[in-house]
Amino acid sequence: MRLLLVADDCNPQWPSLPVVGYQTCRSLAELHDVTVATQIRNRPNIETAGFGKAKVVYIDSEYIAKPINAIAKWARGGTSTGWTTNIALNYPAYVCFEWEVWKRFRADLNSGRFDIVQRITPMSPTLPSPLASWSPVPFVLGPLNGGLAWPRAYYGELRREREWMTFVRDACKLAPYHRTTYARSAAILAAFPHTIADLPIKMHGRVIDFPEVGFDPATFYPKERPASESLTFLFAGRLVPYKCADVVVEAFGRDPLLRKHKLLIVGDGPERPLLESIIRKHQLQDCVQMLGWKTQPEVADLLRTADVFAFPSIRELGAGVVVEAMACGMACLVVDYGGPGGLIHDGIGIKVPLQEKEKMIDDYAAGMVKLAADVPAARAMGVAASRFAFEEYSWLRKAEKYTKVYEWVLGRRKDKPAFIESR
Repeated sequence: MRLLLVADDCNPQWPSLPVVGYQTCRSLAELHDVTVATQIRNRPNIETAGFGKAKVVYIDSEYIAKPINAIAKWARGGTSTGWTTNIALNYPAYVCFEWEVWKRFRADLNSGRFDIVQRITPMSPTLPSPLASWSPVPFVLGPLNGGLAWPRAYYGELRREREWMTFVRDACKLAPYHRTTYARSAAILAAFPHTIADLPIKMHGRVIDFPEVGFDPATFYPKERPASESLTFLFAGRLVPYKCADVVVEAFGRDPLLRKHKLLIVGDGPERPLLESIIRKHQLQDCVQMLGWKTQPEVADLLRTADVFAFPSIRELGAGVVVEAMACGMACLVVDYGGPGGLIHDGIGIKVPLQEKEKMIDDYAAGMVKLAADVPAARAMGVAASRFAFEEYSWLRKAEKYTKVYEWVLGRRKDKPAFIESR
């Protein structure tokens, strides 16, 4: 099929959303005739890494994107927090980006050069796509991910994350193009129940539950662990309040049994001093290591050698790192909320209920003790997790799922696709 993929965020070197956009487009180009329209800021890294079989057109909307990004950085007090504010302020810049895409491809779309137009990124349900109504060919929206409420017990973390805009988030539904974006989309891909619940009910007949996360098997793959009676637990992520790395470190200090094992903290951020103080308080220097920021290949090597991925984030939309950990053969210990709760099921990990922090620390400690008490069973979970990840979440497997969506949109298959996930 001939696809025009619109991906404002599409960058092989930038973590989270940009690299997901890049990998999605690149994998689809293995199966289809793909043209990617992306923002010109991504050009240096794409040209360095290559884009496989995808053709790429760089859209220059910097005349509005650059000053708005500067304003957003000021309003957020940097780039690590205030993500809702960042998305809200980028509304005009994104609409402008799609206008430039439309001007560049209008003649091609009207002449029938493409079979499908799809917006890959941004993934926020709050940002509209005017192309949904402008395009004369079927428009696919998503994958989307958003609408996950802040847990009330963690409003302290909300304040530290500067997420004030979350309280007026629904105002986006009054913005121009919001209603027509959903009304004119032939298919809407939405990740997890929290995103689907945020969409207009009358559109649910066109909604497909489709997590955006995936992994590259060339980077994330399992290897046999050496025989050992001890486990290595690992947390990887930005050290920011909502990731709650302090839950893992505090939990590790609550049971003497866990001191016979090892905990690795991979990442950096403003919470690092807090974590270091917890390590000193509980005298965990011999069993807990702070490794700092690592490159993606270095993280993959660590995931292959550790046994349990301990990830207590309390507001994780997608959790691509959980899929990467599974692919590397790790059992996962996660909070049953948002993306991680939707990815993990019995046999590949343990889900801890979302609750106030002290109780969650106790439950995390209990989960780690349970895994440490039966090392062979914990490692068997990791084997099962890797098998599941390869069946459902490799980028090529995801591209095959997208293809079924396109076939449905174009009337080449009767039934709306439904994909087997962990839920």
